[in-house]
Amino acid sequence: MTLELSVTIGKLKLKNPVMVASGTFGYAGEFKDFMDLRKLGAVVSKTVTVKPRSGNPPPRTCETPAGMLNSIGLENPGLEKFLTTKLPVLKKTGVPVIVSIASEGDPEEFVALARRLERVRDVAAIELNISCPNIRAHVKGLVSQDPKSTYEAVRSVRKATKKTLITKLSPNVTDIVEIARAAEDAGSDALALINTLMGMSIDTKTRKPRIAMGVAGLSGPAIRPVAVRMVWEVYRKVKIPIIGMGGIIDTESALEFFFAGATAVSIGTANFVNPKASGEIIEGIEKFLRSNGIKSIKELVGSVRIC
Repeated sequence: MTLELSVTIGKLKLKNPVMVASGTFGYAGEFKDFMDLRKLGAVVSKTVTVKPRSGNPPPRTCETPAGMLNSIGLENPGLEKFLTTKLPVLKKTGVPVIVSIASEGDPEEFVALARRLERVRDVAAIELNISCPNIRAHVKGLVSQDPKSTYEAVRSVRKATKKTLITKLSPNVTDIVEIARAAEDAGSDALALINTLMGMSIDTKTRKPRIAMGVAGLSGPAIRPVAVRMVWEVYRKVKIPIIGMGGIIDTESALEFFFAGATAVSIGTANFVNPKASGEIIEGIEKFLRSNGIKSIKELVGSVRIC
């Protein structure tokens, strides 16, 4: 039986629906000895800002039950150095490169980044990261926590680029559907759900936070039920594709997201535990389709059975 694993997200066509999440796969070269990178549907770069960022002070990561906290603070070399030193490495994967972008506080930085990337052929799509909780500029709140701010940011970037635009949303909101609709109305081609949940861990010996910044982003299997629920809620209310992420560690957990309504999935924290995870999940999905007589991955999307 011939399987159809390809999916379409905006103008972006992927040979399979499995990609790797921003900030969890380095610049791809770090994983070349563990798996055949050409098997991936796409690779998402570490988030890039206009200017270089050294990130937050250490300690920046710690393990938690069924997950991890991180507060890297968008450490990156800045856009121009990224284009000259990092993008060529990502290009060698032979799969579509999605570049994640963020602002340090001024929304116009999103537009400047998008305009520059619009002229770069090797960039297949842009991920608009309006939901990173780990930079000081966001102490007053994230762009993605307000529907009006979300709409304005997405709309401005939409005007600056014709490339496929994916908006990455925060789970740290009261109504994820309201934010998702704002992004869709503003012209986003797809949504990425979810970024990390806000969390904190304290060392009981020192009574100090285990992360220097105090509060950090929680990821891993611990957040998966929240992520699956949000994908399901948004899928019922929007028409654009959803890229599901949040605690996917194996084939079974990836399938949950497809059933909930995701067109594609992105593997994050699992890469730290098992650098072969993404490849294994691709193979697992193929095996699941064959064993169940299903010809296309599209048949799984939104197929959850609610009693």
